[in-house]
Amino acid sequence: MQRRRHAATERFPVNARLLSPADHVRTRWKNGGGWTTELARSGDDDFRWRISIAEIASDGPFSRFPGVERDLVLLDGSGIELDIDDAPTRRVAQRFERVHFAGESNVACRLLAGPTRDFNVMARRDQVRAEVVARPLVGSMLVFPEAGSEWFAHMLAGEAGVRRGSDAWRLAAGHSLLFDFREQAGERLVIDGGGELVLVRFIPASP
Repeated sequence: MQRRRHAATERFPVNARLLSPADHVRTRWKNGGGWTTELARSGDDDFRWRISIAEIASDGPFSRFPGVERDLVLLDGSGIELDIDDAPTRRVAQRFERVHFAGESNVACRLLAGPTRDFNVMARRDQVRAEVVARPLVGSMLVFPEAGSEWFAHMLAGEAGVRRGSDAWRLAAGHSLLFDFREQAGERLVIDGGGELVLVRFIPASP
């Protein structure tokens, strides 16, 4: 399958990209147990980081990604149980509950009561570190981007406006904004609206 690349919109600054559902890539799992909708990635097959939403339809193992750190956030459904290597079983049953694990781990997943939707972030550990927050948005919030960082905002539900200096964007449900501040720090971001939002911050991995 040929991968579609996310295209930047020319009228926006070069370090900002607005992504819509038309940019997403949805693929079936090799084991047939679910679907992955890729929202964005940095790099090609050997990605620096990758963000997606998974629809888990049946019990089964997760694919292994050596050298990658993973974060999973429950969005919809009754939840899952994860057996990660030899650790005690981890139950993820609360909406926006997050679990972190190594991509090379052996992970077996069991559904608690029907399919789930989960927000997934993968980060190549020798290159970048990810911080993930899913939360309701009521009113305004501020983001202060430091040099070296990248920020990804995804609107799960509702609508929000995003301002950075004189630039402004509108985020509808299912849309995302990606900001790249790897070259220099940027002006603060003001996110104002109502709904539910996932924010991901990427920073360089520690030496």
